[in-house]
Amino acid sequence: MEQQTQALEALFEPYKVRQLTISNRIVMSPMARAFSPDGVPGEDVAAYYSRRAENEVGLVITEGAVIGHPAAASESRLPDMSGEAALAGWSSVVRQVHEAGGMIFPQLVHMGMIRPEGTGPNPQAKSLGPSGLDLEGNYAGEPMTEQDIDEVIQAYADAAANARRIGFDGIELHGAHGFLIDQFFWAKTNRRTDRYGGDDLQRTTFAAEVVRAVRAAVGPDYPISMRLSQWKMADYTAKLWDTPEQLEQFLSVLVEAGVDIFHVSTRRFNEPGFAGSELSLAGWVKKLSGKTTIAVGSVGMADDGETGVPGYQELMSRLEQQEFDLVAVGRALLGDPAWAKKVHEGRLDDIKPFTPEAAAVLY
Repeated sequence: MEQQTQALEALFEPYKVRQLTISNRIVMSPMARAFSPDGVPGEDVAAYYSRRAENEVGLVITEGAVIGHPAAASESRLPDMSGEAALAGWSSVVRQVHEAGGMIFPQLVHMGMIRPEGTGPNPQAKSLGPSGLDLEGNYAGEPMTEQDIDEVIQAYADAAANARRIGFDGIELHGAHGFLIDQFFWAKTNRRTDRYGGDDLQRTTFAAEVVRAVRAAVGPDYPISMRLSQWKMADYTAKLWDTPEQLEQFLSVLVEAGVDIFHVSTRRFNEPGFAGSELSLAGWVKKLSGKTTIAVGSVGMADDGETGVPGYQELMSRLEQQEFDLVAVGRALLGDPAWAKKVHEGRLDDIKPFTPEAAAVLY
């Protein structure tokens, strides 16, 4: 047990990105919870996030916080990042996470075409996507106009400015899993022939414009993260990049626009990013971009026979080799809010396993 504890110490070294120093390498992964009536996070939400911070999670990334656009969300209980009441609620969340010793980013989100028509707090609003296509590539609405695009970009910038004003330590843009930004990235959902589509590089234009607008809104030193994935909610085998060369071109546009951190979502953190290499996708992203990289995918989930922290030896080996910089933990932190603290103290046998019931409550 002592040897295991020593091996895990690298998880608890501080890390600096721009002007922000995070106390350790553990990140709470964003997970949709929908416990914010009318978009307003309450004291139960503040307690939920601060509980992880007081148990040694260095950086909390919140569930998707909806930008101020009428078609951004499918559920009125998803938290907003606009409006006086919602921002007051988030101010309390931020204060309590800081008092518990943690840092916190909101993940800013627009659902795009995965929002079912007629849902959410504005059911009359038409769902929007680059080409009006759902994740199966089927026609489901009209393509976004340039005015639509401009309005959504401004909503991202306004949400980021709100986040900075009320004390968040940085922001994350949800560019993964088939959400709106990812819909622009993916050829299956982006068949535009203007500057927002046409080839791999042009399909990054929307995201780059979002990042530049956010950077202008928050200033030069405020951390901007972007979550990326190959897979989509409707297709776990989907790929944006078939080769490292494609990935490098893609990343270069986003780095130039102002992204500081790439949060690389995979089903398992150790899956090879490309054939012929054992390097994970997060490892490739760091190697090719030179930016801070977060790895995520089944960390702490008991499915490979190890006790307490499944796969921790490989996790630590890759972290110590600087394949990635930070490690995001999702379901394991739902199952046990004290996961990080127990790992740090070597109490691996005391960790409570994740169960589906843990996802149904806010604790």
